[in-house]
Amino acid sequence: MLGENIKKLREARNLSQVDLAKALSVSKQSLSNWENGNTMPSVKMLIKIARYFSVTPDYLLDIYCNDYIDAEGLTPEQIALIKLVINNMKNK
Repeated sequence: MLGENIKKLREARNLSQVDLAKALSVSKQSLSNWENGNTMPSVKMLIKIARYFSVTPDYLLDIYCNDYIDAEGLTPEQIALIKLVINNMKNK
């Protein structure tokens, strides 16, 4: 998903791979490898890409924080009840 998201953002700005690679101070080959899923950028570069496009690293990585609930410290019964409430909400 990371590569697809980088490509989508790049194309939305009508940038070539060469243009974006220059803006990020990387080679076109590095950018191409990221977009094709052959390699991953470093964490530092991921942040740089996110800042360049004014998005979050979570967006680039397709991580949605609202998909996760911290259930630490809850009993199995409490967790089951929360799951039941969530399922009921989804079915409405």
